Amino acid sequence: MYSVESGRDTILSMQRYFITDRHRFGSTSGLLKAIQYHLERGVEKIQIREKDLSARDLLQLVDRALALPNPHGSKVLVNGRVDVALAAGAAGVHLPALSPVPRLWRTIVPSGFEIGVSCHTLDEVVAAARDGADYVVFGPVFSPISKSSDLTPRGLAGLAAAAAAVPIPVFALGGITESNSESCIRAGAAGVAGISLFETC
Repeated sequence: MYSVESGRDTILSMQRYFITDRHRFGSTSGLLKAIQYHLERGVEKIQIREKDLSARDLLQLVDRALALPNPHGSKVLVNGRVDVALAAGAAGVHLPALSPVPRLWRTIVPSGFEIGVSCHTLDEVVAAARDGADYVVFGPVFSPISKSSDLTPRGLAGLAAAAAAVPIPVFALGGITESNSESCIRAGAAGVAGISLFETC
């Protein structure tokens, strides 16, 4: 859990959610170095999102990430591949929008296996919670920094509506920076997610 100072005396707690992209670190070894750095900092969730890797190569990467020291018990999640997450013993999986719903996976995953869902609209957030998601990542809240998007930014009002609509944690994604993270938490987000937000290491 991280703290963000507001003015002189207000402390807000937030969870941080690092989404990987090894190309931004130059290599797999560079990515693993970044993962280690954020494990040491205690980032709550790390989503390994290397969509261009084969299942075998992705499994090897996840295995290597899980072998790193994890002093704060950060949760390592795999993007989209329930099979890889299970084979590696990861903490869970993050499902892209329009994936089979979480309740369908519950019959084959162990107790405590975390399932998150990407959502872009309020209706998707409500549906994800209804269908058994443990959390959702909602966005883009602002214009994305690390990639282009055809989606209109949802803004803080959209984030606030999403967070208020469901009992599960909602993570803000899209254009998140250190300077606007606090506004996302004030809007009701449980934490902030991103790629470029976590590039410093």
